[in-house]
Amino acid sequence: MAWSNTKSVPPASGAGRRVVVIGAGAVGVCCANYLVRAGFDVTVIDTVEPGSSGQCSYGNAGGLSPGSCIPNAMPGIIKEVPGMLLDPEGPISLRLMDVPHALPWLMRFLWSSRRRRVEEVADAMIALNRHTFESYDPLVREAQCADLISHRGQLIVYEDLEGPAKSALSVGMRRARGVKVEILNASQIRELEPAISSDYKAAVYLPEQGQCANPGRMVASLWRLAVAKGVRLHRAKAKGFVLGGSGVRAVATDNGSIEADHFVVAAGAFSGPFAQQLGVRVPLICERGYHVVIEGDGTGLRVQTNSASRKFVAAPMEDGLRLSGTVEFARPGTGPRWERAAILVRQGQHMFPGIDTSRVRRWMGNRPGTPDSIPVIERTARHPNVILAFGHGHQGLIGASTTGRLVTELAEGRPTMIDLTPYQSSRF
Repeated sequence: MAWSNTKSVPPASGAGRRVVVIGAGAVGVCCANYLVRAGFDVTVIDTVEPGSSGQCSYGNAGGLSPGSCIPNAMPGIIKEVPGMLLDPEGPISLRLMDVPHALPWLMRFLWSSRRRRVEEVADAMIALNRHTFESYDPLVREAQCADLISHRGQLIVYEDLEGPAKSALSVGMRRARGVKVEILNASQIRELEPAISSDYKAAVYLPEQGQCANPGRMVASLWRLAVAKGVRLHRAKAKGFVLGGSGVRAVATDNGSIEADHFVVAAGAFSGPFAQQLGVRVPLICERGYHVVIEGDGTGLRVQTNSASRKFVAAPMEDGLRLSGTVEFARPGTGPRWERAAILVRQGQHMFPGIDTSRVRRWMGNRPGTPDSIPVIERTARHPNVILAFGHGHQGLIGASTTGRLVTELAEGRPTMIDLTPYQSSRF
């Protein structure tokens, strides 16, 4: 079913086919691919090469989950956040100096944990995410990187035997939205993943979910496909829009201005100022994430595994075992705190006793977080030739491919494949 958004947002004006995409992460690259497939002349602006370590999507845990529908802010989170913040080994870090910056966002985050709102957010998440495989399929096949996507399922492990029962709300939310869920006992966990510690007594297994074995290589491969079709990269820092008598006519960069007929803001955590210039205010924060890759780990892990209590993800990658999941609220541009990466190593040692951590690589990137866990995808009301596509948070790799299709439908003035009302900035 296709949805029309013409009642709330006017259709694209003009017949021009030139598009500038600000941002070359997973979302921007997927937008570029779908736009060029539709016949648009596409230029992408970014300071770094797509698929490189400078992109947030490079450091992703690699989950491709069409059934992902559980918001970060769930009922009861208000009781958990103080303990998480006070625990130096906890999954959330917030320095005192960053409290004024983060507090307004955190208040919205807690407000989003209301039961009714959580159900609405879950519907919006799965409406976007359920199409991830089908939206990636034509791109990865043509880019010859379909081998990077596996369909082995995902695992959520609990140290508490009653963990799945205590997570009845999230289990029920998944099942109510058609996601297949299996509850495993300790022996079934070890049968599936023998290397996991016996401290884990129960698990939720999601057999229909998937994994990308190298997000950076996949984005780089999709970028080469886009280039082969004529997409250009303008290696520069986008500074803002150039407004003319009829609205936005160009993007100003530190290396000249680029004119176009349509513009897409897909700059991840750095998208806020571009939207604000157009009169759109989105409570977007930088959720800094860390990962470590343990080379030659020897665990033989096959299925992406999430620790329910310790809030981290262990994912099998081409280059080793990737451990990720920590969140640090800090202003973009501040230096990394590598102790957050060291915590992930210790968590991995607990999940996989005896793991060899002699060869470890670490990374830090900036996730674009909205308080309610869903992105902004819309054509701006004041400037209908500008489309916003950012705020995917922890799920940029999952939502990127379908976002590319939606952005293209908006650029063409066609009805969109899903109803975009839940993703409009007016919800804030």
